[in-house]
Amino acid sequence: MKDNRLKPNYEIKRRPESNLRNYYTILLETGLILTLLILTALVRMEFTSSESEVVAVAEQEAVEMEEIIQTQQQETPPPPPRPPSPVPVPNDEIIEDVDIMIDAEMDFHSYLDMPPPPQQQEEEEPEDGFFIIVEQMPELIGGLEALQSQVRYPERALRANIQGRVYVQFIVNERGEVENPQVIRGIGGGCDEEALRVIRQAKFKPGMQRGRPVRVQYNLPVIFMIRS
Repeated sequence: MKDNRLKPNYEIKRRPESNLRNYYTILLETGLILTLLILTALVRMEFTSSESEVVAVAEQEAVEMEEIIQTQQQETPPPPPRPPSPVPVPNDEIIEDVDIMIDAEMDFHSYLDMPPPPQQQEEEEPEDGFFIIVEQMPELIGGLEALQSQVRYPERALRANIQGRVYVQFIVNERGEVENPQVIRGIGGGCDEEALRVIRQAKFKPGMQRGRPVRVQYNLPVIFMIRS
């Protein structure tokens, strides 16, 4: 079998327009242009389905916040009382003219009788039954030193190292005796009870008001001090 590919093609030489290699560039460019046109047309085409999908979106319920305005109740004053209705007075009454005759003659040179001056009342005892300040205050018989000598230091206060003053308030009656003693400022540890015991045993000269003994309110301190 003969291989014709090695033989020269005399037809091409005689007719050069039949040689396709001369149109290679034009055909290649034409093919590229057609390919670009086809791709552009495909890109611009819209592929939509016939049935449109409906997406249901649930509407969110809107919550409106109302501002609460605090109201103040205004108190209206009560209406004023009605004025009393006038009472009609009959006009038939006739008021007679009265003549006042002064026959007495006044003597400006005579002395007038004046009422006697009021008697001075003695000062009464106050309603509570005692005085707070009198002309002569009560006096402690023996003084504070004699009172302090009767104090027995409580053991609890010694162990706790409690020191200070206990103020006691009481009444000194007409006989100089102590009534109703009360601690008005204490320190504890048994010292308050010891101070009351000592004050109950104290004796006084009673307070004097206008020369007579009276009940007087009195205060005394009882000292508690640890001596080394």
